[in-house]
Amino acid sequence: MQYRNDIKNIAIIAHVDHGKTTLVDQLLKQAGTFRSNEQVAERAMDSNDLERERGITILAKNTAVNYKDTRINILDTPGHADFGGEVERIMKMVDGVLLIVDAYEGCMPQTRFVLKKALEQKLTPIVVVNKIDRDFARPEEVVDEVIDLFIELDATEDQLEFPVIYASGINGTASLSPDPADQEENMECLFESIVQNIPSPVDNREEPLQFQVALLDYSDYLGRIGIGRVFRGTMKVGQQVSLMKLDGTAKNFRVTKIFGFQGLKRVEVEEAFPGDLVAVSGMEDINVGETVCPVDVQDPLPVLRIDEPTLQMTFVVNNSPFAGREGKWVTSRKIEERLMAQLQTDVSLRVDPTDSPDAWIVSGRGELHLSILIENMRREGYELQVSKPEVIIRNIDGVRCEPVERVQVDIPEEYTGAIMESLGERKGEMLDMINNGSGQVRLVFNVPSRGLIGYTTEFLTLTRGYGILNHTFDSYQPMQAGQVGGRRQGVLVSIETGKATQYGIIQIEDRGVIFVEPGTEIYEGMIVGEHNRENDLTVNIVRAKQQTNVRSATKDNTVTMKKPRIMSLEEALEYLNDDEYCEVTPESIRLRKKILDKNEREKAAKKKKLAE
Repeated sequence: MQYRNDIKNIAIIAHVDHGKTTLVDQLLKQAGTFRSNEQVAERAMDSNDLERERGITILAKNTAVNYKDTRINILDTPGHADFGGEVERIMKMVDGVLLIVDAYEGCMPQTRFVLKKALEQKLTPIVVVNKIDRDFARPEEVVDEVIDLFIELDATEDQLEFPVIYASGINGTASLSPDPADQEENMECLFESIVQNIPSPVDNREEPLQFQVALLDYSDYLGRIGIGRVFRGTMKVGQQVSLMKLDGTAKNFRVTKIFGFQGLKRVEVEEAFPGDLVAVSGMEDINVGETVCPVDVQDPLPVLRIDEPTLQMTFVVNNSPFAGREGKWVTSRKIEERLMAQLQTDVSLRVDPTDSPDAWIVSGRGELHLSILIENMRREGYELQVSKPEVIIRNIDGVRCEPVERVQVDIPEEYTGAIMESLGERKGEMLDMINNGSGQVRLVFNVPSRGLIGYTTEFLTLTRGYGILNHTFDSYQPMQAGQVGGRRQGVLVSIETGKATQYGIIQIEDRGVIFVEPGTEIYEGMIVGEHNRENDLTVNIVRAKQQTNVRSATKDNTVTMKKPRIMSLEEALEYLNDDEYCEVTPESIRLRKKILDKNEREKAAKKKKLAE
């Protein structure tokens, strides 16, 4: 069998923030991809605004570098399990992975998630222990943790023989020795390890074409673009081919353009050979997992399996009293068009219609997945309302099952009791407790996903902000009885419409925590704070002080107001209760009751109690 030794295809996988994208930057620079005078942004692969702001990778990206006589195609993948749909498809396109692990943090939940996907695809791993220059780095222990994880995930004998590179992505150095003092001033040993260890693609260019689409892109000029790998045969510009659809039908079309990758740029090429990762245009309705074949040999590859969504929310047209003030796109037609456009490129998302033409059930892989979509929509000028996130319950062999997440917390020792108690209340089951004597404790739990909705705020309060919480989907398990998690406190609800006044806020400050600043526009039914008891309370926050022209002997004393709690979008979504919406516009994030009128709300609550 012939192999193409001039090409290597690898994916870079790791937990969030272990340095994947920074490492790719260095590989691009050291391979001479950029001109010496070219200005390159840090984390060059994170091209989306949200990725740059949050320092996370959301979309998988591909690039290529030339090292000596070998072209190395590199795919940078997201670390969050919420974007697992991206990771799974990437694994099909490559022959090996660079598993990056932080030299201090070691194996984390998402390390486990992404490695499991790679081992299932029988890929060849190279382990990179990154951030070797960090204080308290413990490279040897981390390598032991990685070996344990490989064994736990049933790695084969060959996969267990992985080479280890010790590197500092930010400094652009690497070596084969765990001692930071032995770092070489470049990443030559990493390049060499890729060339020597990662298998080369089979060169079967004489056989009929098979090209499978793993990612989608869109261009105003070219329409939909399918990015994928040529598994066998040759593809040429102008060639007539068949697209084998997911439903079993075939469509014929002509390949109009083929793009290869070089650095951060796409380069037009005339033909693509086995092992090449290319972008192809010419098909209007190409989808992920579909195969391009010759017209006379229709032989599709197995369809890519993608994990199902675990969380859903209802997206509703904004019908608050302030609807249409701040957004550009507010109608149901525009929102539906936008959600359908998202489905074109996001395979882990589902959008289902409801009885109402103004509401849709949107399902995704987690809160982060859905909140990134909502954040993108509000930046594009959309207004909408969303309901509390709910987990998706499934019937498996006649048993009602719910998603369970593997939760790992790293906390100072003194908070261990409080965290164990709070996760126990949320039906958490402790799997492991590691105390390495440094004052830090690592706890591992299995917790129902619904118990984690809204838990982040409580966790940060309990650990005074010193705790680190990571979780990733584990499995579906029989549903636990009773209420799990949820918000305990009631809320302060405005009974009037107007502008919040300093006087109004000061009058109700002792009733709880305020969410708005003086001068904020308020409407009846809007949530303006958290009550310090379990019931909801209606308040008048727009009340102004009565002015008189009589001078008082007890002249007004200066009153200091407490700082309001301003919530981010994720915090607002986590905070919601069943009878509430989060109203999202380009300028504001407001919490409100679904029923704005106080009397109507009380009637509905009574009805619900009677029904129960």
